[in-house]
Amino acid sequence: MTITTLLVANRGEIACRIFRTCRDLGIATVAVYSDADADALHVREADLAVRLPGAAPADTYLRGDLVVAAARAAGADAVHPGYGFLSENAAFAAAVGDAGLVWVGPPVKAIELMASKTRAKELMAGAGVPLLAPVDPATAGEDDLPLLLKAAAGGGGRGMRIVRELDALPGELLAAAAEAASAFGDGEVFAEPYVERGRHVEVQVMADAHDTVWALGTRDCSLQRRHQKVIEEAPAPGLEGSLRTRLHEAAVAAARAVGYRGAGTVEFLVSVEGRPYFLEMNTRLQVEHPVTEAVFGLDLVALQLRVAEGGPLPSPEPPQPSGHAVEARLYAEDPARDWQPQTGALLTLEVPEGPGLRLDTGYTGGDTIGVHYDPMIAKVIARAPTRTEAVRLLARALERARIHGPVTNRDLLVRSLRHPDFAAARPDTGFYDRNLAELTAPGAGRDPATAALAATLAEAVRGPGAVRGAEAVRGTGAVRGTRPAAPVPARFGAWRNVPSQPQRKRYRSEPDGTEHEVAYRTPRTGIPEPHETPGTRVLTATPDHVTLEVNGVTRNFAITTHGDRVHVDAADASYTFTALPRFTDPATHTAPGSLLAPMPGTVVRLAEGLAAGATVEAGQPLIWLEAMKMEHRILAPASGTLTALHAARGHQVEVGALLAVVQEDPAATAPVPVPVPEETA
Repeated sequence: MTITTLLVANRGEIACRIFRTCRDLGIATVAVYSDADADALHVREADLAVRLPGAAPADTYLRGDLVVAAARAAGADAVHPGYGFLSENAAFAAAVGDAGLVWVGPPVKAIELMASKTRAKELMAGAGVPLLAPVDPATAGEDDLPLLLKAAAGGGGRGMRIVRELDALPGELLAAAAEAASAFGDGEVFAEPYVERGRHVEVQVMADAHDTVWALGTRDCSLQRRHQKVIEEAPAPGLEGSLRTRLHEAAVAAARAVGYRGAGTVEFLVSVEGRPYFLEMNTRLQVEHPVTEAVFGLDLVALQLRVAEGGPLPSPEPPQPSGHAVEARLYAEDPARDWQPQTGALLTLEVPEGPGLRLDTGYTGGDTIGVHYDPMIAKVIARAPTRTEAVRLLARALERARIHGPVTNRDLLVRSLRHPDFAAARPDTGFYDRNLAELTAPGAGRDPATAALAATLAEAVRGPGAVRGAEAVRGTGAVRGTRPAAPVPARFGAWRNVPSQPQRKRYRSEPDGTEHEVAYRTPRTGIPEPHETPGTRVLTATPDHVTLEVNGVTRNFAITTHGDRVHVDAADASYTFTALPRFTDPATHTAPGSLLAPMPGTVVRLAEGLAAGATVEAGQPLIWLEAMKMEHRILAPASGTLTALHAARGHQVEVGALLAVVQEDPAATAPVPVPVPEETA
């Protein structure tokens, strides 16, 4: 059957990426969207779009019946699930087929066989795929530690716990089972040995209905936070040839064991000693598929569509790989604050274009990052002849990107790519456990004070008097009292002695909160000049661009202002400042013990019996807030009495909203542990 109209049962970046291939192939596209996504990029890019009423995933993108009905209403003849949501749901795949639509994915039976990690491991053992020996939690002893608890029915880090002390095992089992049941509707949890400093290596497979199975090389996805991937690369570096061959053979055996068709990924854990162990098979396209495409020169989505139509793969053997590719996931999150997701308007998103660079995203500047879905903004991919060149190209592209709006992990990505451990080509899953503090510390090589000076000069030039002075200096003949539509840059050759008193401007760096005070003078010419900044002189200044000479080096700064936020982009770093008032507003202070919402979200749970007047202990979880697929616990800051409770289950709250107040008991001195976000469905 020839596909003419394809519905993508997904949203955001992956929907836009699939649409791109469809346009290249002449296939019409259909989007589905929730109310929260009514103005999303994937909706704007589709030929047709069908609304799924509601905002929560459970009411929209996870409603297979609504998606099938949408495909019928739009006249689609095929459905592509993307990744996440319903992509590995066998019942949904069956419903698509029952509706007479082409399912762009593996056979229903293959999805069913791989849906449970425990059953999949039994099947793989029979196919000769190397496995970690399972551990029965009921009989586990000290020699079995550390253990890794995992949800049998899901992935993405949800329901996963590392247990290093035997006494903690019962509680962690209960917590993992509860989280798995909430996320996947199945509370089954299993245990296996936890491999310290192991590597997450996977093999991309592509199979057709004509007995051809390709193993498309390896990918390393070891750099992870909360068991979710951050940086991926192909091929996986530093593997012996014999190990690569074994991984390829095991992946092909896994695919053949379930009669696989289409794109899939077989994931392995590789120990420090170089022993591979099967983890799971993802029966869908992976987020990190672009690095394989870059190395093999393929379009995996086009191959998925070809196989779904019944066609064969182009040849019995896959093409030969060439070069190296690295992908970084750009998230709206604050790594320094326990990876806390961020929301709000994405004012600017500009990533450099050039040979070897690729951007996959579901956003453009002006879009809003909401609370309902994953906080990934984009994937940035770089390909070059060697790993060193690809890593350098990607780091520089991220560094030069202009990203204005919520806090992102951009700086963390750049530092990760340039970290000696990563450069040594032996990444492992413990990378962020060891290095996060270093990677999120105030940046060496950054110069926020000079960036704040540039922001101040741009603001000063923005004033009418400053513009008139600049015009007079340049001899444009501007009429006194008029303001030109576009200010002309003021150019300076040296310092001047000016009689006016210096003015001062205060900024707070985001997100670290460091304050900067900048002094400058504005003489009669209206041209602002730095004060108390030796070794610095102004070469040009406009409201959106400042050029400074700093200790003999010329530096350029692009300035963008949105309300009280000022974004300063330099060649080597980007800075975000909040302009502070001259005097502190006492109304901004909150009462001691106030618990404020760290982000917009939904109150999903309160501690049992929580009410005003209740006694609480320091570090006790009081309120659970869900935002962007993450569950965050709000802990009691001290032992004492809950004097006010403003949160209720189901309430939508904004960032900074007052949730509760705890009055401290001075006699109690118990420390408050660091809160840990918990993954949700």
